[in-house]
Amino acid sequence: MKPLDQCLLYGFVDSAYLDGRDPAELCRQLCDGGADLVQLRAKGWPILDIARLAKRLSPVTAEAGVRLVINDHPELAAEVGASTAHLGQEDFFDAGYNDVDKVKPDGSTLELGLSTHAPEQARRACEAGADYIATGPVFATPTKPGRPPVTLDYVRWAAKNIDRPWFAIGGIDLDNLDDILAAGARRVCVVSAILRAPDVAGACRQFKDRLLSAAR
Repeated sequence: MKPLDQCLLYGFVDSAYLDGRDPAELCRQLCDGGADLVQLRAKGWPILDIARLAKRLSPVTAEAGVRLVINDHPELAAEVGASTAHLGQEDFFDAGYNDVDKVKPDGSTLELGLSTHAPEQARRACEAGADYIATGPVFATPTKPGRPPVTLDYVRWAAKNIDRPWFAIGGIDLDNLDDILAAGARRVCVVSAILRAPDVAGACRQFKDRLLSAAR
């Protein structure tokens, strides 16, 4: 499993984009295509159902040497052996936390990422000890309905100011990836442009190849 600073492509098994497909097979395709992290995001699902699915995905990612990220549930992440958990602003700062160690289970080696939507939120996330930061949504996206895009200005700011691994997220596709890279991003989260592609693994490879080229 790569350390976070060597991870470039962040994929998702998102319950809103399953379209009747087997989540474990979808996860395998993401891993085969070169995703460095795969997040399980199942908004609105009961915790027991998320746990069952996480236990199915864990051996898939482990075999591929890919990080499994559990959205919203750090305790569950530790329980299923995932390396990483992710929380949004509302589940961390708005819930009264200001230190990631407060939400990491005792004795675990879990790493935690935080979503941010503005420079002041990124600064707070760094001060709170986030292991990585997501910056976005860069462009409008149905994944975050009603949330205004942060635009490439935030990406440019992040490239100059964030002192740990960070991933641009939100409406990123192969057509605008060059703009993201030109703004200074070297890591991206991609949801619909991969999950809605006819060939999930192939779409991953296209993203990964361009990210690797930019990293050289």
